[in-house]
Amino acid sequence: MSDALPSAKILVVDDEPDLEALITQKFRRQIRQGAVTFLFAQDGQEALDSLAAHPDVDMVVSDINMPRMDGLTLISRLQDFADRPSTIIVSAYGDMANIRTAMNRGAFDFLTKPIDFADLETTIERTLRHVEALREVRRRQSLAERAHASLARYFSPNLAERLAGDASGLELGGHRRDVACLFTDIAGFTSLVESLDPALLAEILNGYLAEMTDVVFAHEGTVAKIVGDALHVLFNAPGDQPDHAARAVTCALALDQAAEAFRDRWHARGIAFGMTRIGVHTGPAIVGNFGGGRYFDYTAYGDTINTAARLENANKAFGTRICVSAAAAIRAGSFRGRPLGDLILRGKNEALRAFEPLTEAGYDDAALSRYQEAFSKLEAGEAGALSAFAALVGLRSDDSVAAFHLKRLLNGSSGTRIEVH
Repeated sequence: MSDALPSAKILVVDDEPDLEALITQKFRRQIRQGAVTFLFAQDGQEALDSLAAHPDVDMVVSDINMPRMDGLTLISRLQDFADRPSTIIVSAYGDMANIRTAMNRGAFDFLTKPIDFADLETTIERTLRHVEALREVRRRQSLAERAHASLARYFSPNLAERLAGDASGLELGGHRRDVACLFTDIAGFTSLVESLDPALLAEILNGYLAEMTDVVFAHEGTVAKIVGDALHVLFNAPGDQPDHAARAVTCALALDQAAEAFRDRWHARGIAFGMTRIGVHTGPAIVGNFGGGRYFDYTAYGDTINTAARLENANKAFGTRICVSAAAAIRAGSFRGRPLGDLILRGKNEALRAFEPLTEAGYDDAALSRYQEAFSKLEAGEAGALSAFAALVGLRSDDSVAAFHLKRLLNGSSGTRIEVH
């Protein structure tokens, strides 16, 4: 028997009184080396009892004709085992009908009596190689199932399934790639935490995060991180998504809709759940698995990520819920929205043009055209910008962006360059 084979446990089922001594003698070297362990049973019932006590048995070598329970019945009973051992059936040469029945019931191979021990050794070795192949299949399946369970926390179900089959793209280390990054945060959540019963807080937060991640996964985004109430979402990582900017913007609008509906439901129950603010940016980042040992974190680093987080924060100044960079808006293609200004974000020297994405239901074409005209006057430094924004506020008092620019103009500011802290 090859030394390359792993240690195996074999159950021999036969009522011949001398067989145990013969097998122990013939395989004494392999037994002594720990390559194989033999167990013995006199009939099928005793074999089942032995298998119950030793669920790690790899192989059963069984005679057909035995008292109480014969070998054919034993093979049938082995079908009920979740990890049933491979079986070699032993019978007289002329008993081909029973041998065929045994093979049809799942036996892997057969031997004829009287047993040729050289043939037995070869057959056992061949069967053990089959057992080892099955072990490898089960091992890979187990790894895939565990990987899928872990990946499902971060990735959409179809992407998690694909990565579980080949998680080589999730090995420790990072690589540079273009991504669309989305950050969310709930306004006033810290104050809400301090005012709520812990059980109610858990119900609210768990429900919120479940709904938000469902939206992300529906757009095939990757939840890189959840910190408290905040989500960090990536597109175009780990898999390729040529339309990642469009996905991010569409996802942001869907998240906004879901968050507002969630907020309304809790407001109806007397809970002052805050609005969800969202920032979106696209550009290069270092993406991958970072960590070591038992802990890893699939995430992204770089200026693109920091900018998306700061655009989320910029919503506070404008009273908006979504703030998208020009880079993301341009790459998204058919982007519908309005410019907010050229923002100087915290830690930045250069201005970044930002936009608020809009749905036609929330802001119709006529209103959007009037806003764009007012913004063009603001951008050109025209005196008529103040009256244009005043007219916008007059038409729609809840337009926080128009009110923001009107206030700036009334305070003596001009242009579209705005510092946001």
